[in-house]
Order: sequence, then C-alpha cells, then structure tokens
Amino acid sequence: MNKTILLIGFYLLINACSESPPTLPELPENAVILAFGDSLTYGTGASDGADYPRVLSKLIAREVINEGLPGETSQSGAQRLPALLDEYRPDLLILIHGGNDMLRKIPTQETIDHLNSMIAEAQRRKISVIMMGVPKPALFLLDSAEFYRTIAEQHAIPADLNTLPELLGSTEFKSDPVHLNPAGYRKLAEKIRDLLIKTGALAPA
Repeated sequence: MNKTILLIGFYLLINACSESPPTLPELPENAVILAFGDSLTYGTGASDGADYPRVLSKLIAREVINEGLPGETSQSGAQRLPALLDEYRPDLLILIHGGNDMLRKIPTQETIDHLNSMIAEAQRRKISVIMMGVPKPALFLLDSAEFYRTIAEQHAIPADLNTLPELLGSTEFKSDPVHLNPAGYRKLAEKIRDLLIKTGALAPA
C-alpha cells in the first residue's frame, strides 16, 4: 500500500517536472521585447492600444515592440524577421505565426520549415524565444496544430499551446472566428506574462 502510494507520488512529481517550461534569462528593466506575427499580434479586432503587445508592455513594465503584419504567411515572416532582429536587438522574441498558412492550406512542412528558420535566426543572435500555438482550423478550435509542440521541443523553447485555442473558442474573447477582441487580447497578454514568470524571465509580482 505505502509502496504504491510512493510510486504514484513519484510519477506525479516526474510528470509535473516534465511539464515545466524551459527556463529563460531574467529580463532587465530596460529589456526590449519583439512581438512578431500576423494579425493576432497586430491587434485586428481591437481598438487602438488594446493589442496584446501594448497591454503586455503595461503589465510587465518593459518595452514591447509590435511587429504584427495582418495576412502574413510564415514564408514572408521568415524573410521579414532577420532585419527586425538586427534593427531592434531584442532580448526576447514572442512568436505567434502560422495561422494564415493553415487558413490558406499551405503545406504543413513549409510552415514548419519557416518557423524553424525564424527561431534559428533569433537563437543565432542569442535572443530568447517563446511561442504561442495557433489553433488549427476546426469547428471548435480546440487545439493548437501539433507541429507547434514538436518545434518547441526541438528548439527547447517555452511554448503555450492552450491559450489561443481557448480564447478563439469562446465568443467572450473573439471579434470574429479568427481574431480576438480587446478582452481576448488582454487575456493573451496576461497569459504571456504568466509564462514569462514561469520561465524565470520575470520575477513574480
């Protein structure tokens, strides 16, 4: 009996540890964060100032640059990102990309290759990366596309695979089927802040 309880406890401990995100260097107060992506980063569906990068900047008291481009595919993003990394020299890259690829039915391997390229460009410059998984097109938008998990594990980067599917699956948080509303973008910013705390990039408030 006691042995069984110990084994169960050990299993739960190992499982909990395995779900902990990779750690990141702490972000100094003068850190620059680059939010890169498509319309979900730009803030389509929200009023001026309600996009998630602006909200996140206020939540964490750090500079967050919004480089979201509505309609952008991962191929265009992979071409656009290197110059921005060199221009801003950020401490952290927040990557939300690939949704337009899925909507346009671009071959999955092409999306994977381009996301891998973006992450590699950042890591080559010693820039930390976190990624938010985008839901695959489905009736209820319940899950991120599986390739986000694979990419995150391959590059050992923190990733949140649940938040965007949950927000886009709720009428409370979206302005249309594929974009958030101001409440949704605020919730997204809060979840990113929480992930940064979990990884050690930010101290708990």
